[in-house]
Amino acid sequence: MTDLETPLAPSRAGPVWRRAAPALLGYAAVRALGLVTLAVWSAARDKSPHQLLSARWDSLWYTRVAELGYGYEVRLPNGDVHSNLAFFPLLPWLERAFAAVTPLSHADAGLLVSALASLAAAWGIFAVADHVYGRRAGICAVLLWAVLPVGIVQSMAYSESLFTALAAWSLYAVLTGRWLTAGLLASLAGLTRPVGAAVVAAVWVAAIASFVRERSVPAPTSAPSWRRALAMLIAPLGAAGYVLWVGRHTGKGPLGYLDVQAGWRNGFDGGYAFARFVADKFTSFPSALAGLALIVGVGLLVWLYVICVRQRQPLPLLVYAGVVTLLALCASSYFGSKPRLLLPAFPLLLPPALALARLRTSRSAWVLGGVAVASAVYGAFWLNGSGPP
Repeated sequence: MTDLETPLAPSRAGPVWRRAAPALLGYAAVRALGLVTLAVWSAARDKSPHQLLSARWDSLWYTRVAELGYGYEVRLPNGDVHSNLAFFPLLPWLERAFAAVTPLSHADAGLLVSALASLAAAWGIFAVADHVYGRRAGICAVLLWAVLPVGIVQSMAYSESLFTALAAWSLYAVLTGRWLTAGLLASLAGLTRPVGAAVVAAVWVAAIASFVRERSVPAPTSAPSWRRALAMLIAPLGAAGYVLWVGRHTGKGPLGYLDVQAGWRNGFDGGYAFARFVADKFTSFPSALAGLALIVGVGLLVWLYVICVRQRQPLPLLVYAGVVTLLALCASSYFGSKPRLLLPAFPLLLPPALALARLRTSRSAWVLGGVAVASAVYGAFWLNGSGPP
Protein backbone atom coordinates (compact mmCIF):
# COMPACT_ATOMS: atom_id res chain seq x y z
CA MET A 1 0.00 0.00 0.00
CA THR A 2 1.33 3.40 -0.90
CA ASP A 3 2.45 5.84 1.77
CA LEU A 4 -0.35 8.29 2.49
CA GLU A 5 2.13 11.09 3.04
CA THR A 6 3.78 10.71 -0.38
CA PRO A 7 2.03 11.71 -3.62
CA LEU A 8 1.79 8.86 -6.09
CA ALA A 9 2.59 11.14 -9.02
CA PRO A 10 5.31 13.76 -9.40
CA SER A 11 4.56 17.28 -8.25
CA ARG A 12 3.14 19.51 -10.98
CA ALA A 13 3.83 23.12 -11.68
CA GLY A 14 1.19 25.75 -12.42
CA PRO A 15 -2.04 26.80 -10.74
CA VAL A 16 -4.20 23.94 -9.53
CA TRP A 17 -7.34 25.39 -11.13
CA ARG A 18 -5.65 25.53 -14.52
CA ARG A 19 -4.72 21.86 -14.29
CA ALA A 20 -8.33 20.98 -13.49
CA ALA A 21 -9.86 23.36 -16.06
CA PRO A 22 -10.45 20.78 -18.86
CA ALA A 23 -12.20 18.46 -16.41
CA LEU A 24 -14.42 21.24 -15.07
CA LEU A 25 -15.27 22.57 -18.52
CA GLY A 26 -16.13 19.07 -19.71
CA TYR A 27 -18.22 18.49 -16.61
CA ALA A 28 -20.12 21.76 -17.12
CA ALA A 29 -20.78 20.85 -20.76
CA VAL A 30 -22.22 17.45 -19.81
CA ARG A 31 -24.45 18.97 -17.16
CA ALA A 32 -25.60 21.68 -19.58
CA LEU A 33 -26.49 18.98 -22.11
CA GLY A 34 -28.51 17.17 -19.46
CA LEU A 35 -30.39 20.32 -18.46
CA VAL A 36 -31.17 21.33 -22.06
CA THR A 37 -32.44 17.82 -22.79
CA LEU A 38 -34.56 17.92 -19.65
CA ALA A 39 -36.03 21.30 -20.65
CA VAL A 40 -36.96 20.05 -24.13
CA TRP A 41 -38.41 16.77 -22.86
CA SER A 42 -40.38 18.51 -20.10
CA ALA A 43 -41.78 21.09 -22.50
CA ALA A 44 -43.01 18.28 -24.76
CA ARG A 45 -44.84 16.79 -21.76
CA ASP A 46 -46.08 20.17 -20.47
CA LYS A 47 -44.07 19.90 -17.26
CA SER A 48 -41.81 22.41 -15.56
CA PRO A 49 -38.13 21.39 -15.49
CA HIS A 50 -37.61 23.90 -12.70
CA GLN A 51 -40.18 22.14 -10.55
CA LEU A 52 -38.69 18.74 -11.36
CA LEU A 53 -35.28 19.92 -10.21
CA SER A 54 -36.25 21.93 -7.14
CA ALA A 55 -39.72 21.04 -5.89
CA ARG A 56 -40.25 17.28 -5.91
CA TRP A 57 -39.28 14.35 -3.72
CA ASP A 58 -36.48 15.05 -1.20
CA SER A 59 -35.93 18.60 -2.41
CA LEU A 60 -39.31 19.54 -0.92
CA TRP A 61 -38.27 18.17 2.45
CA TYR A 62 -34.99 20.08 2.41
CA THR A 63 -36.77 23.30 1.44
CA ARG A 64 -39.30 22.86 4.24
CA VAL A 65 -36.48 22.43 6.76
CA ALA A 66 -34.79 25.57 5.41
CA GLU A 67 -38.00 27.59 5.63
CA LEU A 68 -39.59 26.32 8.84
CA GLY A 69 -36.98 24.27 10.67
CA TYR A 70 -37.41 20.79 12.05
CA GLY A 71 -40.55 19.30 13.54
CA TYR A 72 -42.69 18.66 10.45
CA GLU A 73 -43.97 15.13 9.87
CA VAL A 74 -46.52 13.29 7.76
CA ARG A 75 -48.53 10.40 9.18
CA LEU A 76 -49.50 7.88 6.52
CA PRO A 77 -52.64 5.69 6.59
CA ASN A 78 -50.51 2.58 7.27
CA GLY A 79 -49.13 4.13 10.45
CA ASP A 80 -45.74 5.17 9.10
CA VAL A 81 -44.46 8.57 10.24
CA HIS A 82 -42.33 10.52 7.80
CA SER A 83 -40.41 13.12 9.82
CA ASN A 84 -38.14 15.77 8.35
CA LEU A 85 -35.65 14.89 11.10
CA ALA A 86 -34.47 12.18 8.71
CA PHE A 87 -32.79 14.88 6.58
CA PHE A 88 -29.41 16.09 7.76
CA PRO A 89 -29.07 19.87 8.18
CA LEU A 90 -26.12 21.18 6.15
CA LEU A 91 -27.98 21.59 2.84
CA PRO A 92 -31.00 23.34 4.46
CA TRP A 93 -28.61 25.61 6.38
CA LEU A 94 -26.93 26.63 3.14
CA GLU A 95 -30.30 27.12 1.43
CA ARG A 96 -31.38 29.40 4.25
CA ALA A 97 -28.10 31.33 4.14
CA PHE A 98 -28.25 31.92 0.37
CA ALA A 99 -31.93 32.88 0.54
CA ALA A 100 -31.09 35.40 3.26
CA VAL A 101 -28.40 37.22 1.26
CA THR A 102 -29.87 36.93 -2.25
CA PRO A 103 -33.34 37.44 -3.79
CA LEU A 104 -33.57 33.67 -4.39
CA SER A 105 -36.27 31.52 -2.86
CA HIS A 106 -35.17 28.65 -0.66
CA ALA A 107 -35.83 26.21 -3.50
CA ASP A 108 -33.75 28.22 -5.96
CA ALA A 109 -31.04 28.60 -3.32
CA GLY A 110 -30.98 24.82 -3.19
CA LEU A 111 -30.37 24.70 -6.95
CA LEU A 112 -27.55 27.22 -6.60
CA VAL A 113 -25.94 25.24 -3.80
CA SER A 114 -26.22 22.09 -5.89
CA ALA A 115 -24.66 23.77 -8.95
CA LEU A 116 -21.71 25.12 -6.97
CA ALA A 117 -21.29 21.89 -5.02
CA SER A 118 -21.36 19.76 -8.17
CA LEU A 119 -18.46 21.78 -9.61
CA ALA A 120 -16.61 21.46 -6.31
CA ALA A 121 -17.28 17.72 -6.37
CA ALA A 122 -16.00 17.43 -9.94
CA TRP A 123 -12.86 19.32 -8.93
CA GLY A 124 -12.39 17.10 -5.88
CA ILE A 125 -12.79 13.93 -7.94
CA PHE A 126 -10.24 15.29 -10.41
CA ALA A 127 -7.83 16.12 -7.59
CA VAL A 128 -8.04 12.59 -6.17
CA ALA A 129 -7.74 10.82 -9.52
CA ASP A 130 -4.98 13.15 -10.71
CA HIS A 131 -3.05 12.50 -7.50
CA VAL A 132 -3.34 8.73 -7.87
CA TYR A 133 -3.21 8.14 -11.64
CA GLY A 134 -2.41 11.44 -13.36
CA ARG A 135 -4.21 14.22 -15.20
CA ARG A 136 -5.77 12.24 -18.06
CA ALA A 137 -7.29 9.76 -15.64
CA GLY A 138 -8.54 12.66 -13.53
CA ILE A 139 -10.35 14.23 -16.49
CA CYS A 140 -11.87 10.87 -17.48
CA ALA A 141 -12.99 10.20 -13.89
CA VAL A 142 -14.84 13.52 -13.72
CA LEU A 143 -16.53 12.96 -17.06
CA LEU A 144 -17.54 9.42 -16.10
CA TRP A 145 -19.12 10.78 -12.92
CA ALA A 146 -20.95 13.39 -15.01
CA VAL A 147 -22.36 10.87 -17.51
CA LEU A 148 -23.70 8.37 -15.01
CA PRO A 149 -27.30 7.43 -15.90
CA VAL A 150 -28.59 9.20 -12.78
CA GLY A 151 -26.21 12.15 -13.22
CA ILE A 152 -29.16 14.54 -13.46
CA VAL A 153 -29.39 14.26 -9.65
CA GLN A 154 -26.18 16.28 -9.52
CA SER A 155 -28.22 19.25 -10.81
CA MET A 156 -31.14 18.80 -8.41
CA ALA A 157 -31.67 20.47 -5.04
CA TYR A 158 -30.49 17.25 -3.41
CA SER A 159 -27.54 16.67 -1.09
CA GLU A 160 -25.58 14.17 -3.22
CA SER A 161 -23.42 16.82 -4.92
CA LEU A 162 -22.68 18.63 -1.67
CA PHE A 163 -21.79 15.39 0.07
CA THR A 164 -19.57 14.18 -2.79
CA ALA A 165 -17.69 17.49 -2.80
CA LEU A 166 -16.97 17.28 0.92
CA ALA A 167 -16.06 13.59 0.71
CA ALA A 168 -13.74 13.99 -2.30
CA TRP A 169 -11.83 16.89 -0.80
CA SER A 170 -11.59 15.17 2.57
CA LEU A 171 -10.10 12.11 0.86
CA TYR A 172 -7.71 14.31 -1.09
CA ALA A 173 -6.64 15.96 2.16
CA VAL A 174 -5.93 12.54 3.66
CA LEU A 175 -3.92 11.47 0.62
CA THR A 176 -1.80 14.62 0.81
CA GLY A 177 -1.32 14.58 4.57
CA ARG A 178 -3.58 17.54 5.42
CA TRP A 179 -5.14 15.82 8.40
CA LEU A 180 -6.95 18.70 10.08
CA THR A 181 -8.59 19.68 6.78
CA ALA A 182 -9.58 16.05 6.26
CA GLY A 183 -11.16 15.85 9.70
CA LEU A 184 -13.08 19.12 9.30
CA LEU A 185 -14.45 18.16 5.87
CA ALA A 186 -15.39 14.71 7.16
CA SER A 187 -17.31 16.36 9.97
CA LEU A 188 -19.18 18.56 7.48
CA ALA A 189 -19.90 15.50 5.33
CA GLY A 190 -21.41 13.92 8.44
CA LEU A 191 -23.78 16.89 8.68
CA THR A 192 -24.91 16.28 5.09
CA ARG A 193 -25.96 12.64 4.80
CA PRO A 194 -25.98 9.52 7.02
CA VAL A 195 -23.39 7.99 4.69
CA GLY A 196 -20.96 10.54 6.11
CA ALA A 197 -19.88 7.57 8.20
CA ALA A 198 -17.95 6.40 5.12
CA VAL A 199 -15.77 9.53 5.15
CA VAL A 200 -15.21 9.21 8.88
CA ALA A 201 -14.22 5.56 8.43
CA ALA A 202 -11.75 6.51 5.68
CA VAL A 203 -10.10 9.16 7.88
CA TRP A 204 -9.92 6.85 10.88
CA VAL A 205 -8.54 3.85 8.99
CA ALA A 206 -5.97 5.99 7.19
CA ALA A 207 -4.84 7.62 10.42
CA ILE A 208 -4.57 4.30 12.26
CA ALA A 209 -2.65 2.80 9.33
CA SER A 210 -0.23 5.73 9.40
CA PHE A 211 0.30 5.28 13.16
CA VAL A 212 1.03 1.59 12.67
CA ARG A 213 3.37 2.24 9.75
CA GLU A 214 5.16 4.96 11.69
CA ARG A 215 5.82 2.59 14.57
CA SER A 216 7.24 0.00 12.16
CA VAL A 217 9.25 2.39 9.97
CA PRO A 218 9.71 5.84 11.54
CA ALA A 219 9.14 8.60 8.98
CA PRO A 220 10.63 11.95 10.06
CA THR A 221 8.68 13.85 7.36
CA SER A 222 5.24 12.54 8.34
CA ALA A 223 2.60 14.81 9.85
CA PRO A 224 2.75 15.29 13.63
CA SER A 225 0.85 12.61 15.51
CA TRP A 226 -1.33 15.16 17.28
CA ARG A 227 -2.75 16.35 13.95
CA ARG A 228 -3.82 12.85 12.97
CA ALA A 229 -5.29 12.25 16.42
CA LEU A 230 -7.17 15.56 16.30
CA ALA A 231 -8.48 14.74 12.81
CA MET A 232 -9.83 11.45 14.18
CA LEU A 233 -11.54 13.37 16.96
CA ILE A 234 -13.04 16.03 14.69
CA ALA A 235 -14.21 13.74 11.86
CA PRO A 236 -17.27 12.17 13.57
CA LEU A 237 -18.46 15.33 15.35
CA GLY A 238 -20.88 16.44 12.64
CA ALA A 239 -22.82 13.21 12.34
CA ALA A 240 -22.64 12.44 16.04
CA GLY A 241 -23.78 15.93 16.96
CA TYR A 242 -26.86 15.78 14.73
CA VAL A 243 -27.82 12.25 15.75
CA LEU A 244 -27.53 13.14 19.44
CA TRP A 245 -29.55 16.31 18.88
CA VAL A 246 -32.32 14.31 17.19
CA GLY A 247 -32.33 11.92 20.13
CA ARG A 248 -32.70 14.78 22.57
CA HIS A 249 -35.29 16.54 20.37
CA THR A 250 -37.45 13.42 20.16
CA GLY A 251 -36.85 12.42 23.77
CA LYS A 252 -35.77 8.94 22.66
CA GLY A 253 -32.11 9.15 23.60
CA PRO A 254 -28.99 8.49 21.52
CA LEU A 255 -30.79 6.01 19.24
CA GLY A 256 -33.70 8.33 18.48
CA TYR A 257 -32.50 8.88 14.92
CA LEU A 258 -32.94 5.16 14.23
CA ASP A 259 -36.59 5.51 15.23
CA VAL A 260 -36.94 8.41 12.79
CA GLN A 261 -35.52 6.27 10.00
CA ALA A 262 -37.76 3.39 11.00
CA GLY A 263 -40.73 5.70 10.43
CA TRP A 264 -39.60 5.85 6.81
CA ARG A 265 -39.18 2.05 6.83
CA ASN A 266 -35.50 2.56 6.27
CA GLY A 267 -32.69 0.78 8.03
CA PHE A 268 -29.76 -1.59 7.60
CA ASP A 269 -30.59 -5.27 7.23
CA GLY A 270 -27.50 -6.57 5.48
CA GLY A 271 -29.21 -6.58 2.09
CA TYR A 272 -31.97 -9.06 2.98
CA ALA A 273 -34.86 -6.83 1.87
CA PHE A 274 -33.06 -5.89 -1.35
CA ALA A 275 -32.39 -9.55 -2.11
CA ARG A 276 -36.09 -10.31 -1.63
CA PHE A 277 -36.98 -7.36 -3.85
CA VAL A 278 -34.75 -8.74 -6.61
CA ALA A 279 -36.05 -12.29 -6.15
CA ASP A 280 -39.65 -11.10 -6.47
CA LYS A 281 -38.82 -9.77 -9.94
CA PHE A 282 -38.44 -13.35 -11.18
CA THR A 283 -42.05 -14.28 -10.44
CA SER A 284 -43.26 -12.92 -13.78
CA PHE A 285 -42.15 -11.73 -17.20
CA PRO A 286 -40.96 -9.16 -18.25
CA SER A 287 -40.13 -8.09 -14.67
CA ALA A 288 -37.61 -10.95 -14.66
CA LEU A 289 -35.53 -8.88 -17.07
CA ALA A 290 -35.41 -6.11 -14.48
CA GLY A 291 -34.33 -8.64 -11.86
CA LEU A 292 -31.57 -9.87 -14.13
CA ALA A 293 -30.44 -6.29 -14.75
CA LEU A 294 -30.27 -5.68 -11.00
CA ILE A 295 -28.12 -8.76 -10.49
CA VAL A 296 -25.82 -7.68 -13.30
CA GLY A 297 -25.62 -4.20 -11.78
CA VAL A 298 -24.65 -5.50 -8.35
CA GLY A 299 -22.15 -7.85 -9.96
CA LEU A 300 -20.63 -4.92 -11.84
CA LEU A 301 -20.21 -2.96 -8.60
CA VAL A 302 -18.48 -5.89 -6.92
CA TRP A 303 -16.27 -6.41 -9.98
CA LEU A 304 -15.25 -2.74 -10.02
CA TYR A 305 -14.41 -2.85 -6.33
CA VAL A 306 -12.27 -5.95 -6.83
CA ILE A 307 -10.39 -4.14 -9.61
CA CYS A 308 -9.89 -1.16 -7.28
CA VAL A 309 -8.28 -3.53 -4.77
CA ARG A 310 -6.14 -5.20 -7.43
CA GLN A 311 -4.96 -1.85 -8.70
CA ARG A 312 -3.91 -1.05 -5.13
CA GLN A 313 -5.90 2.11 -4.71
CA PRO A 314 -4.91 4.00 -1.55
CA LEU A 315 -6.53 2.58 1.57
CA PRO A 316 -8.79 5.60 2.29
CA LEU A 317 -10.41 5.30 -1.15
CA LEU A 318 -11.02 1.58 -0.72
CA VAL A 319 -12.58 2.07 2.71
CA TYR A 320 -14.74 4.98 1.58
CA ALA A 321 -16.02 3.30 -1.59
CA GLY A 322 -16.62 0.04 0.25
CA VAL A 323 -18.68 1.64 3.03
CA VAL A 324 -20.73 3.80 0.61
CA THR A 325 -21.52 0.77 -1.54
CA LEU A 326 -22.33 -1.43 1.44
CA LEU A 327 -24.69 1.12 2.98
CA ALA A 328 -26.42 1.76 -0.35
CA LEU A 329 -26.99 -1.91 -1.17
CA CYS A 330 -27.90 -3.01 2.34
CA ALA A 331 -30.52 -0.34 3.10
CA SER A 332 -33.86 -2.01 3.72
CA SER A 333 -36.12 0.35 1.79
CA TYR A 334 -36.45 2.73 -1.18
CA PHE A 335 -34.87 0.35 -3.66
CA GLY A 336 -35.37 2.83 -6.49
CA SER A 337 -33.05 5.23 -4.67
CA LYS A 338 -30.04 2.93 -4.74
CA PRO A 339 -28.55 4.28 -8.00
CA ARG A 340 -28.44 7.83 -6.65
CA LEU A 341 -27.22 6.61 -3.25
CA LEU A 342 -24.22 5.18 -5.11
CA LEU A 343 -23.39 8.52 -6.79
CA PRO A 344 -20.81 9.45 -4.12
CA ALA A 345 -18.88 6.18 -4.64
CA PHE A 346 -16.64 7.81 -7.25
CA PRO A 347 -13.51 5.69 -6.52
CA LEU A 348 -15.32 2.85 -8.31
CA LEU A 349 -14.99 4.94 -11.49
CA LEU A 350 -11.20 5.11 -11.33
CA PRO A 351 -10.56 1.74 -13.08
CA PRO A 352 -12.64 2.64 -16.17
CA ALA A 353 -11.20 6.17 -16.04
CA LEU A 354 -7.70 4.73 -16.15
CA ALA A 355 -8.69 2.50 -19.08
CA LEU A 356 -10.15 5.48 -20.99
CA ALA A 357 -7.06 7.55 -20.24
CA ARG A 358 -4.96 4.97 -22.07
CA LEU A 359 -6.99 5.34 -25.26
CA ARG A 360 -6.44 7.98 -27.89
CA THR A 361 -8.07 11.26 -26.99
CA SER A 362 -10.38 11.12 -30.01
CA ARG A 363 -11.56 7.62 -29.16
CA SER A 364 -12.22 8.36 -25.50
CA ALA A 365 -14.03 11.57 -26.53
CA TRP A 366 -16.36 9.61 -28.81
CA VAL A 367 -17.07 7.08 -26.06
CA LEU A 368 -17.78 9.72 -23.43
CA GLY A 369 -19.78 11.86 -25.87
CA GLY A 370 -22.04 8.98 -26.80
CA VAL A 371 -22.60 8.02 -23.17
CA ALA A 372 -23.29 11.68 -22.31
CA VAL A 373 -26.09 11.86 -24.88
CA ALA A 374 -27.59 8.61 -23.63
CA SER A 375 -27.33 9.82 -20.02
CA ALA A 376 -29.01 13.14 -20.87
CA VAL A 377 -31.92 11.37 -22.59
CA TYR A 378 -32.32 8.87 -19.77
CA GLY A 379 -32.15 11.60 -17.13
CA ALA A 380 -34.91 13.59 -18.85
CA PHE A 381 -37.04 10.47 -19.25
CA TRP A 382 -36.45 9.37 -15.65
CA LEU A 383 -37.11 12.76 -14.07
CA ASN A 384 -40.34 13.16 -16.05
CA GLY A 385 -41.38 9.70 -14.87
CA SER A 386 -40.67 7.86 -11.66
CA GLY A 387 -37.66 10.02 -10.80
CA PRO A 388 -35.37 9.60 -7.79
CA PRO A 389 -37.50 8.74 -4.76
